[in-house]
Amino acid sequence: MGSWKFIIAQTILLVSWVSINLVAARSWDPFPFILLNLALSVQAGYAAPIIIMSQNRQQDIDRRAAENDYRINVKAELEIELLHEKIDELRAREFLRLTEAVKYLTDLLLQTRQTIRADFVFPLEQEVSAP
Repeated sequence: MGSWKFIIAQTILLVSWVSINLVAARSWDPFPFILLNLALSVQAGYAAPIIIMSQNRQQDIDRRAAENDYRINVKAELEIELLHEKIDELRAREFLRLTEAVKYLTDLLLQTRQTIRADFVFPLEQEVSAP
């Protein structure tokens, strides 16, 4: 009832009804068009519940679609949280590994400094103090 086909058909029917009853010598529904008014009232009486039922069905469909969208969004949010936790864990591991590497390199640097001081500083001091 809410389609263009219905509106066009209804318009053609009403225009035809009125035209025939105005032009015809012996009309079945004279000018105030009481029969047409009755027919349209009956049609409206049946159309309103049909339209409301159609809207209720559409609301049910929309509600189910919204519930499905909500479930999908919740699932996606949980997956994203899980990914964040995994990334945080990887960052923590990487930070720990880098900290250990920095500590190892710092110890290696200190050992290298001590070796350089022992090998080069002391012999030079011994030569200077020897003469």
